[in-house]
Amino acid sequence: MNPATANRHVAWIRAMLRKAEREWGWLDRAPAFKTYKEPKRRIRWLTPDEFSRLHAALPARYKDPAQFAVLTGLRQGNVIGLEWSQVDLDRKFAWVHPDQAKARRAIGVPLNGEAVALLRRQPRGQQRVFGSLTPITSRVWARALKRAGLADFRWHDIRHTWASWHVQRGTPLHALQELGGWESAEMVRRYAHLAPSHLALYANAVGTSASQPADSCVTPRQQAVDSSSLIAP
Repeated sequence: MNPATANRHVAWIRAMLRKAEREWGWLDRAPAFKTYKEPKRRIRWLTPDEFSRLHAALPARYKDPAQFAVLTGLRQGNVIGLEWSQVDLDRKFAWVHPDQAKARRAIGVPLNGEAVALLRRQPRGQQRVFGSLTPITSRVWARALKRAGLADFRWHDIRHTWASWHVQRGTPLHALQELGGWESAEMVRRYAHLAPSHLALYANAVGTSASQPADSCVTPRQQAVDSSSLIAP
């Protein structure tokens, strides 16, 4: 059993024992459990072309939910459970209630033009935006991945794809944290390596060419200091 699976079992047992102590009064004190150290996994995300292939391979009933997920970053449960009462198309805004969010905090979801157009296509004579849709089964999902020529990708990785696209297109990490409803900045920093453009100037500080002029290795901070001397008092 891998550490991640073991930790899920430990979390379930811990939750039951805490209920037995704090709610049911069956125990005087719940025992403590240690969790296993989990290796950090590589973030799995798709390019726009790969997502287009996946979208085309999905059954019709899952196409719009998948597209809405990659446009908003919402988890599968929040997409499927989204109700019309949580959507304001005029203000281009939706929200997730605290009891529906993983971090137990309300999430505001700004909707871009594509997301608004997608929602306007959905029938309105139902409580939920996507009707009585249920989570996609592993068999249906595996079939879609095979048709799209993809592997090692989960529905939840659509959320990673959304976050990765944001960072690559310049969205600051603090804004991404709020958009995604993450509790800590550390959870968002795992996407930082996808947008290293702010370090490009520093990369020029090192070179192997013997003819490279000394001033080509000046850092942006030094450049700022040197340029300040050119400003007339």
